[in-house]
Amino acid sequence: MAVSMTAAASERVKAFLSNRGKGLGLRLGVKTTGCSGLAYVLEFVDEMTEGDEMFQVDDVNIIIDGKSLVYLDGTQLDFVKEGLNEGFKFTNPNAKGECGCGESFNV
Repeated sequence: MAVSMTAAASERVKAFLSNRGKGLGLRLGVKTTGCSGLAYVLEFVDEMTEGDEMFQVDDVNIIIDGKSLVYLDGTQLDFVKEGLNEGFKFTNPNAKGECGCGESFNV
């Protein structure tokens, strides 16, 4: 499987989709940006586009475009709370380094 999610991430995504009231799933991708070159993208998907691949993880559809899949294969998505902060955390075996602020990574 290309990606995996922890139970915390799965429950959070399910809650977001439920509150939204529609959506095919969650898009996980990368874009060129930041100090290290690539940044993660998370967005809701209402329709698949050409080149998309869908993976079902804990009853959640994760959609990844073909270009991003190369960088994301083996990635685990988690949802963490640290003090007053909360958010998604990516554990990506392909990442060779990340910038000091943690917003971008390189491969």
